[in-house]
Amino acid sequence: MAADLQACPCGRIGAQKKPLAYAACCGRYLDHFDTTPAPDAESLMRSRYTAFVRERADYLLATWHPSQRPATLDFEAGAKWLGLEVKAHRAIDETHAMVEFAARCRGADGRATRMQERSRFVREQGRWYYVDADPG
Repeated sequence: MAADLQACPCGRIGAQKKPLAYAACCGRYLDHFDTTPAPDAESLMRSRYTAFVRERADYLLATWHPSQRPATLDFEAGAKWLGLEVKAHRAIDETHAMVEFAARCRGADGRATRMQERSRFVREQGRWYYVDADPG
């Protein structure tokens, strides 16, 4: 329960200019995916980042569009996610969106990496799904 009150790994800032707690941010999507889908592509992207931090393969696979979804998903042992920066998000139309972001990670070997990409999302039957991405 204490982890639910900690700042959400995605770094979203609330109206009071403070980081939102996990339970009030991505936690509501990760922990209640069946009943509370992410309302937009940016929220889905942020929740997917949080799922990587928390190693929630179930959520990542469930929010990956079936046309691109891998059969399994593995996590790098000892990797530590260091932060997320959303650079841009754009609704293309009612069912398509793009989110550009950069995420930082430190591998088990201690080397820091930065992943930057423009991710594509599609909305089907009221739910947003990650489709694929271009390197940023």
